[in-house]
Order: sequence, then C-alpha cells, then structure tokens
Amino acid sequence: MTPAPVKTPRLTPEVRPTAALQLYLETIIYRTRERLELINITRDLNEIVRKHGLKAGFVIVQSLHTTTAVFINEFQQALLDDIKAFLEKLVGRIEYWRHNDPRLSECDRKNADSHLRAMVLGHTISLPVRNGALALGNWQSVILAELDGPRERAVQIQVLGVPEDATKREK
Repeated sequence: MTPAPVKTPRLTPEVRPTAALQLYLETIIYRTRERLELINITRDLNEIVRKHGLKAGFVIVQSLHTTTAVFINEFQQALLDDIKAFLEKLVGRIEYWRHNDPRLSECDRKNADSHLRAMVLGHTISLPVRNGALALGNWQSVILAELDGPRERAVQIQVLGVPEDATKREK
C-alpha cells in the first residue's frame, strides 16, 4: 500500500492592517484643595485621546504618588460622600500607625492612613478606547483620589492606539 500523497494547503496572502500603533505619554498636574478629595478626570483623559486623534486602542492611567489613587465609579455627590466616609471607616486617621510614630519613621506628615487608602483603591487603571473616546459605562467616571492633600499631584497617561484616519483605510 502506497502512502497517500501529502496535500500542501494553498496559502492566501494574509490581510494585515496598514496602520501602525501610535504611543503617547502625557502628564497632567492637579492642584488639590482638601486632604481627602475626589476629582473627576474623565474629561481630561478623553481630551488627550481626541488630541492625538486615536480611534481605537487603550489608555493607562497612573498616579505618580503613593498617597493618591485612581479608580472608576459613579461621580455623584451622595456617593462621593459615601466613598469618603467608607475610607475613613476602613482606615482611620487617628489610629496608631507605625509610619506616623517619630520613633519608628522619619515621615513628619503622619499620613499612614493615606498610604493605606491608596493601596486599597489602586494606583493604575487601564481603559479601552472605542470610537475615539474612553469606553466607559453610562454612569462610570475616572476618579482621582487625593488622600493626603492639599498638594500638587501628577497623573501619567499613556495612550496606545490606531489613529482615526488609519481605521477608515482598513474598512
């Protein structure tokens, strides 16, 4: 019995997108007014996406401080008040923390609660970009949490995506 001939599949050229990914890095500085403050930064992030003309991709948002955080939630005043109360209950400011003890730490800000709250909320989020804007749910906003203000705070935004004109060529 002779072996069956091996068929070589016919290869068709692979269709590849012609658009190259573009990468941008920006830093926004916020000057806060309160020790515990929640700031809606969604508009600023969408402005960066529009400025660079990206149609699709993603955005990475990172707080550059150990006592600030970024997270997603609804930006509604009663809920913001609840978030602040929750953080106060979760990590009390007046509790004993070693970081605040001058015998154990050289930090004079007495801000251990701020560090711990930031650790719970997180320092980085990533978001998809769809149709030239952040792909957020109807009630979702990106919120910067100042946990040890008032101070000047830096948020780094890295945008990676395909520009609007490139997505039109691919269709």
